[in-house]
Amino acid sequence: MLPLDDIKVVDLSRVLAGPWCTMTLGDLGAEIWKIESPAEGDDTRQWKPPEVAGISTYYLAANRNKRSIALDLKHQDGQAIVKALIAKADVLVENMRAGTLERFGLGWEAARAINKRLIYCAISGYGRDSPAASRAGYDAVIQAESGLMSITGEAEGEPTKHGVAITDLVTGMNATQAILAALIARGRTGEGQFIDVALLDGAVSLLANIGSNYLNTGKPPRRFGNAHPTVVPYQTFHTGQGRFVLACGNDLQFRLICREVIGRPELADDPRYRTNTARVANRDTLIPLLEQVFATRPAAHWLSALWAAGVPAGVIHDLPDVFASPEVTGRELVQRVAHPTIGEVALVRSPLRLAGTPVGTPTAPPLLGEHTEAILRDVLGKSGPEIARLAASGAVRLA
Repeated sequence: MLPLDDIKVVDLSRVLAGPWCTMTLGDLGAEIWKIESPAEGDDTRQWKPPEVAGISTYYLAANRNKRSIALDLKHQDGQAIVKALIAKADVLVENMRAGTLERFGLGWEAARAINKRLIYCAISGYGRDSPAASRAGYDAVIQAESGLMSITGEAEGEPTKHGVAITDLVTGMNATQAILAALIARGRTGEGQFIDVALLDGAVSLLANIGSNYLNTGKPPRRFGNAHPTVVPYQTFHTGQGRFVLACGNDLQFRLICREVIGRPELADDPRYRTNTARVANRDTLIPLLEQVFATRPAAHWLSALWAAGVPAGVIHDLPDVFASPEVTGRELVQRVAHPTIGEVALVRSPLRLAGTPVGTPTAPPLLGEHTEAILRDVLGKSGPEIARLAASGAVRLA
């Protein structure tokens, strides 16, 4: 039995933050009813290339373990179907513009009147009570406005966004945590609750130690590229052949580097470098010394020596290297599942590893409306003629 085997989720989200949340709930066993517009479905279905057999690989990344029902929220019958699903659901996840679902009679108050046990998670860019609540929230803008871009990139370069939509992904994780907590609370109270999750909130929380530094010292941070602002040496180094990342997290590790790896024990005893605080203050002299040493041998030599000494270090992999690496293949992080049109689709497996209640074998991200008929029939008990009428009226789309 999976942890969320008996949980039903109405998924009114699209793009990434909401779908990432509901995908995780699906990994844990919840039944996900992914509600999509009949015309084009989830926005990410159109985000291509790249694509496989006409299907967006972006869409494939965030929608395993779901059942797609295509319906028109502007149609009265479409709204009635969603209300019927809400009556049977445990969780609703949405990331519509503020006020959108209220216009369709599907906002929090209306949903709560239908099902007092419902956990209603609203995901937005800025939060429902924010002065910017009416603005659309997209990851790139949130990275800019949250300060994440200002601390990312080379010291003399432009502020840089993360390589993936990190604020969307973290918001999806935050929403998942909040929903799981609300399910536990409901077990005690018998009632659901409203959850307000914002991309900006999650992004500002990601400032972590950098944010704490500014709040408590008043000093604005600067960019350090691949180096660390408060730990030294903690950065990328170029060698005689190749490069690697060194993550020296404490004074003991620095002594190991000096004495066992590079053969420069005097550096460990030098008062300029003996402690991390001193190394941060004197990085401008220490780093060139280390660069000179590392330039004498290839990266493979230094990595072998660092690993033998127990010092954290690693290669900068590109994606072919990542998915061929023994660390990834050994954990079976890629799963291949049957797909109705592609034949087989490759997915990165859930990172959640529970010994007693492991996540289930994934199902492929659904085709648009692939499960409309089955959900109407099996979940809501509608007859064949009634389903045909709904399809003819434009309220739903059958696969």
